[in-house]
Amino acid sequence: MWDQDKAIAELQKNALVSSSRRCAQYVRTAIEAGGIFLSREADAKNYGRSLQVAGFRVVNRNSCIIPQRGDVVVIQPVQAGNPGHMAMYDGQIWISDFKQRTMYPGPEYRKHEPDFAIYRK
Repeated sequence: MWDQDKAIAELQKNALVSSSRRCAQYVRTAIEAGGIFLSREADAKNYGRSLQVAGFRVVNRNSCIIPQRGDVVVIQPVQAGNPGHMAMYDGQIWISDFKQRTMYPGPEYRKHEPDFAIYRK
């Protein structure tokens, strides 16, 4: 059973001051602390399918997306060879391996605004 409070607490507890480039590992570990096992993926950009298999659904992007506590975003890379990004919304901010200013984790992501999907349990 999904316990988003445990997942978010795990993510908040482990968040670093800045990125360690292990966003997918931190978010996956938090989700697993909340009771859901995700298959391992090499890159953050590939976690969408694993989230869907675990029962998360894609939030319709045709409507205004207002993130909800426990939402997970999977962001595609800004350039070829980049692993993409993954983060979870704690009800106030997006957290990956660090506490982010926006959903996009850094200036290159904010500049290029690559495609993304938000998953909700």
